[in-house]
Amino acid sequence: MSQMKDIARLGLWGNNPGLVQLLGLCPLLAVTNTLTNALGLGVATMLVLIASNATISLVRRLVPKEVRMAVFVMIIAAFVTAVELVMTAFAYGLYQSLGIFIPLIVTNCVIMGRAEAFASKNSVGLAAFDGLMMGLGFTAVLAVLGALREVIGQGTLFDGADLLLGPWAKGLRIEVFHFDAKFLVALLPPGAFIGMGFLIALKKVIDQQKDKKKVAEPVAKAQRVRVTAD
Repeated sequence: MSQMKDIARLGLWGNNPGLVQLLGLCPLLAVTNTLTNALGLGVATMLVLIASNATISLVRRLVPKEVRMAVFVMIIAAFVTAVELVMTAFAYGLYQSLGIFIPLIVTNCVIMGRAEAFASKNSVGLAAFDGLMMGLGFTAVLAVLGALREVIGQGTLFDGADLLLGPWAKGLRIEVFHFDAKFLVALLPPGAFIGMGFLIALKKVIDQQKDKKKVAEPVAKAQRVRVTAD
């Protein structure tokens, strides 16, 4: 149970792939111009992470070490293709909006890193749970950054939610404030870099505050022993 807690803590916060490992930054910075795009890419990445981690753990003893990376890439590519086909069938508008970044999940360093560092060395259950926690941590960073950029850039939230959830979700769009013209710096990659920098700095501040609150355990004084010679 403690191992599951450690996996959850590391995936969501302590070793977060976006804020700490700084992996998968290319799609993270490119598609987070709206909350809808961020959630779409985050969920797709999380599904591939869970499925590929579980499969790689299942076959880890059958794959020779010399060809393991090639096999891992093939497994990941198979699940990315499946997610791409599902998205084409049920969320084609979002698929068009995310563009090349869905097929490029194959090369996402988060997925390759977890396959090599964790899934190939642990049981199926732990590997799948690690994929879920890492995926949730990555999706959370995408969502926060996407929401910030969308609000600052165009004054809305959940714009285009119908692309992800269907026509009924048009009502989810919130206009926080009205813009006569969009604030392009926030919507373009420079705004993503600035926003990501603020998120990383915020995490550092929170971690430092948590460290200060920890009470240092008193060091037990060594007991003095008198030595006498007979």
